[in-house]
Amino acid sequence: MSSESSANKWISAFLTPRVQDGTDPSLLRASDADRERVLAVLAEAVTDGRLTPLEHEERVDQACAARTLGELAALTADLLPPESQPFRVDNRPVTAFFRSESRTGRWVVPSQVPVTSLGGKVTMDLCEALLQSRRVVVQLAVMAGTVTLVVPEGVRIVTAPSARVRTVRNEVRLPPGATGHAPDAPVIELAGFVVGGKVVARSPKRPRRGLFRRG
Repeated sequence: MSSESSANKWISAFLTPRVQDGTDPSLLRASDADRERVLAVLAEAVTDGRLTPLEHEERVDQACAARTLGELAALTADLLPPESQPFRVDNRPVTAFFRSESRTGRWVVPSQVPVTSLGGKVTMDLCEALLQSRRVVVQLAVMAGTVTLVVPEGVRIVTAPSARVRTVRNEVRLPPGATGHAPDAPVIELAGFVVGGKVVARSPKRPRRGLFRRG
């Protein structure tokens, strides 16, 4: 492939609208833990006056009856900014043009995540995320940018055979005592291209042990 055709391909990757595959995250079934997160936000809102006692009671009833993440998300949409919501159900591609963009906390990760970065920094933290699939393809279109993946210990990071990703720093640890990846370990596959940038995959820091222990 000539350098001109390669450049055209990269430019097209940035200009072409990108969509995520998979089920609409708002339609996924909610767990008891998801309801508890919403109830905690509602309790704080009635305490500081953002909700009246009657509004609080109505929303608590709705939260207890909710069956999907979308129904729960609607109950806190007007109480917190997007980055502080109990969980995120938007399925927009991750895009960073000369800025920083992050997906953290409890967010729904589709089976394919388009990531576009031009001179930007992207951080995707999957430690509390809801995976729609045990294999997640991160479709990269990165020029002069950095993509950081924070994943639980034991997650496998692989690069697709057709990917053009030269710089990958894989610092994901195995769980304590493990000698290899579990057969059913989640897989993050890197696809697409990275030019003049890098991908860093790492595990979160382990909590420090106290210097003194009780006997």
